[in-house]
Amino acid sequence: MTDAARPAVQIDTSKPHPARMYDWFLGGKDNYPVDEEMARQLLTIDARGRDMARVNRAFMHRATRWLGTQAGIRQYLDIGTGIPTEPNLHQIAQQVAPEARIVYCDNDPIVLAHAEALLRSTPEGVTSYIQADAREPDAILERAGEVLDFTRPVALSLLALLHFVDDEDGAYELVDRLVGTLAPGSYLVLSHVTGDFDPEGAAKARAVYQGRGLTLRPRSREEFARFFGKLELVEPGVSLTAEWHPELGEAVPVSGDGPIPGYAAVARVP
Repeated sequence: MTDAARPAVQIDTSKPHPARMYDWFLGGKDNYPVDEEMARQLLTIDARGRDMARVNRAFMHRATRWLGTQAGIRQYLDIGTGIPTEPNLHQIAQQVAPEARIVYCDNDPIVLAHAEALLRSTPEGVTSYIQADAREPDAILERAGEVLDFTRPVALSLLALLHFVDDEDGAYELVDRLVGTLAPGSYLVLSHVTGDFDPEGAAKARAVYQGRGLTLRPRSREEFARFFGKLELVEPGVSLTAEWHPELGEAVPVSGDGPIPGYAAVARVP
């Protein structure tokens, strides 16, 4: 995407945005006081918010490494990309295979403002960025098809995204629509917040989001597993985010004794 082709960036700083709060939790600088205020409010409910973000980011690294080395994936569609934090998905994928092709997608204009960091591909590969909402799967697939060959396997990742889409807003239908486009041998990669370990805290967090006009829908292990339908789960199946193939990355130090409340899984399209 050239500067001439890039639309003007208009960032709403009056309302918090999940991508910018995630950036704050990771220690980034691309956020605003409204994002920090809400993030700190969430820390009063669970003080390990920063740990959750780091654990999720580390899962992305491990899953991408596994997809490239074990599954031979060379195409990636990452929806809900977030603000660039190195190493990005394409850097991991292209370390394994320099010819890998990656399409990123997000709806926050601040991600668009930093899209250059997402487009630094190897000469052999390709990276691209789509500014779109995850609830527009047809538009995303059409534009992604300009870079990716959907007749060949693609890894579709929706990381820490679906808990921002409620059931009545079509969370399961969204995943079905996207997966239905994927060729056999493709993979679905998901991570998701859960309230299984602290239902009261999850309810409080949901209320905080609702108070800001935002959606948070923590899901149980069973509800999370439903996203995979008849896909073939990769071992160890649905697991705590921190426990999915920890040998593929460095350990993430966390505070407290309880589990980080999130699930993750990777599944193959038969």
